[in-house]
Amino acid sequence: MRVGRLELDVVARRGSLLVVCEVRSRTNARPVFPAETIGRKKLERVRRATAILLRERKLGRVHARIDAAAVVFDGRDGEPRVEYYENVSFPLRHA
Repeated sequence: MRVGRLELDVVARRGSLLVVCEVRSRTNARPVFPAETIGRKKLERVRRATAILLRERKLGRVHARIDAAAVVFDGRDGEPRVEYYENVSFPLRHA
């Protein structure tokens, strides 16, 4: 979803909860796991885009949360392996 010049990968709402999810993917987890590529600047852009979205869309009273999803296509036959992180902050580290 484009918010001005900024982009939000996934935006979902359930009731009063709005979740914005930054998604990163790689074909393998080396040299870095995908989630570790989400730095301070990227999170700041996601926060800024989320604030703009809330202001422009007039969604009413919502609680906004920023999550991240890391997808690695290194499973059997290229099947994806997904790790999901709720309410992320910097630095994001692979478990």
